[in-house]
Amino acid sequence: MALLTGKVAIVTGAGSGIGAAIVETFHREGALVFAVDISGRQEEIAARLGAGCTPLRADVSIAHDFAAAISDTVQRAGRLDILVNNAGIDGQIALTADYDEDEFDRVMSVNAKSVFLGMKYAIPEMLKSGGGAIVNTASTASLVGFSQMPAYCASKGAVLMLTRTAALEYAQKGIRVNAICPGPTRTEMTKHLPADLIQQVVATTPIARYADPSELANSALFLASDLSSYVTGTYLAVDGAYMTA
Repeated sequence: MALLTGKVAIVTGAGSGIGAAIVETFHREGALVFAVDISGRQEEIAARLGAGCTPLRADVSIAHDFAAAISDTVQRAGRLDILVNNAGIDGQIALTADYDEDEFDRVMSVNAKSVFLGMKYAIPEMLKSGGGAIVNTASTASLVGFSQMPAYCASKGAVLMLTRTAALEYAQKGIRVNAICPGPTRTEMTKHLPADLIQQVVATTPIARYADPSELANSALFLASDLSSYVTGTYLAVDGAYMTA
């Protein structure tokens, strides 16, 4: 049997990269997937996958939008079992003293506030049906600093602490909360980062290559499924041993 048969899942940042790969993987594993994005590209993915994948448009940094997406999901599917908070942006590349304040706020809102909002509105729905699983996309930047990325590192650090806090709060109520920490992954976001930064990260990654988004999706699948039924409050570094180097 597929690992997510009968489960209802919301995936944010579903229009490309890791999010799109998670949508495809969850769909293949039997979940009814609601693909949430602001770009419109979730429509193309849903059209390609067909039945079992529903596109929703939302700006997940805005409470009303995220709440509406979760409400729409529950109205259509009757429940919510899995939430993957994956939406994220890289933001400006600049030294801390030169970083634009408005840009800092934007990155924190998309990367960290959205995770808070997703859990705020998803957890009550999960409690109604006896529990669920939440997977938050953090980063190796949750664990170590990267020069000229103060907002990104701060936001991803926040994701990790939000994950740990919610896991502690709901451990006895049937809700597991974990995070994945991707290393360098071949996505549109990494295409926009300075080439020398990415090359440096890849060069110091023992496995010596980019991750494919499907490899991150498989990690999210593990944490969302019953295979990880005793795992909560932690992170899975999917980084080619970057953190050990």
